[in-house]
Amino acid sequence: MVEVWWTLLGAAVPVFITGQAFRMKAKHAEEQRIKSARNKERSADDIFVCERVCTSKRMLKKVGAFSKDPIPDTCVTVCGVSELDACADACARTVCVNQHQVPNWNDVCLRRCQSECLKLSASRSS
Repeated sequence: MVEVWWTLLGAAVPVFITGQAFRMKAKHAEEQRIKSARNKERSADDIFVCERVCTSKRMLKKVGAFSKDPIPDTCVTVCGVSELDACADACARTVCVNQHQVPNWNDVCLRRCQSECLKLSASRSS
C-alpha cells in the first residue's frame, strides 16, 4: 500500500513542476508584452495610439467575475500616448467601469482587460 502512494507522488511531482514552469513562462511573456507596449518607440507622425475595447462575451469571459455589472455589447475607442495607456483607459471606461468594494478586484480587472486589449492589438499589427 505504501509503494502505491510513493508511485503516485513520484508521478505527481513532475507534473506539478511542469505546470509551474508553464505558468512562470506565461507570466514572463505577459510582463514582456506590457513592457514593450509601454516603451514602444514612435515616429513624430505617430503621436497617439488608439485602441478599441468592447464588452463582448469573449472579453467578459477573459476578465471573469472581476468586472462588476458591465454594460454588455458596448464599445469605446480611446487614444493615448502608448498602447498600454489607451488600453487602460478604454478598459476603465467599458469593462471595469463599476468599482468593487474590494480594491484588489479593480486592479485585477484592469490588468486582465489590458492584457486582452494588448493581445488583440498585437494580433492586428502582425
